[in-house]
Amino acid sequence: MMEKMIFGRYIPGNSFVHQLDPRSKLIFVFAFIIIVFLANNIVTYAILLAFTLFVILMSRIRLYFLVNGLKPVIFLMAFTFILHILMNKEGAVLLDLGFMKIHEEGLKQGIFISMRFLVLVFITSILTLTTSPISITDGLETLLNPLKKIKLPVHELALMMSISLRFIPTLMDETDKIMKAQMARGSDLSAGPLKDRLKAVVPLLVPLFVSAFKRAEDLATAMEVRGYRGGEGRTRYRQLKWDIKDTMSLVLLLAVAATLWLLRN
Repeated sequence: MMEKMIFGRYIPGNSFVHQLDPRSKLIFVFAFIIIVFLANNIVTYAILLAFTLFVILMSRIRLYFLVNGLKPVIFLMAFTFILHILMNKEGAVLLDLGFMKIHEEGLKQGIFISMRFLVLVFITSILTLTTSPISITDGLETLLNPLKKIKLPVHELALMMSISLRFIPTLMDETDKIMKAQMARGSDLSAGPLKDRLKAVVPLLVPLFVSAFKRAEDLATAMEVRGYRGGEGRTRYRQLKWDIKDTMSLVLLLAVAATLWLLRN
C-alpha cells in the first residue's frame, strides 16, 4: 500500500521542481487551482493537460507512479463523470437507452470536470512529492506572516498542516499492517454482502484510531520534552531562498493563464 501511496509522501530528488523554493511552489499550486477554471473547451483543456505533463516531466516523478497512486480517488472521478452525464440534459442526444439519455453537453462536461479533477490531483501531488513537510511548514508560515497582525496563530496552523501531511502515509502504513493482521486471523474485508463488509471494517477502525491517538500523544510528549512553546522567538536551521527559477516558474504559469484566457469561449 505504501508503494502506491502518493498523498502526503515526500520523494527526495534533485530535479528542477525539487530545487524550487517552497513558497513559490505553494503560490504556484494555489494559483493553478484558480487558473484551472479558465479552461472551458477542448483546446484550453488540452493546453492545461500538456502543461501538467510538462510539470511532471520537470519533477522527474514517474507518470506511472502518479497514475498508480490515483486509485483511491478513481471512484470519486467516476462518480463525478456519471453524475454529469445523468444530470446534464443540454445538447443533442447521443445515446438513448430508454431509462437514460446521454446528451452531448453532459458527456462533454463530464469529461472536462474529470480532467480538471485529474490535473488538480497531479499538481497538488507534485507539491507534496517534491517538498518535505518541514519545508512546506516554513513556506506556508512565511506566506501567512502578514496575518499575525490580526493575532492569527500562523505558526501553529502551518505546523498542524505539516503534521497532518506527515501522518497520512504513516496511518496508511498502519492500516495496511492491521488489515494483514486481520486477514491472518481469518477476516475477509472484500467478500460477502455490503452489510457484512461494513461490520468487518469496525475491527479495523478501532485499533487504527487507538494507534493514531497514541502517536499523537507521543508526538505531543516529545515536543513538550524538547521545550516547544510555539513559534515565538524560534529560529530556522534552513533558510528559504528565492531564486530566478522560482520567478521563472510563476511567469510561465502566468503565460499559461493568459493563453487559457485568450482561447476560452
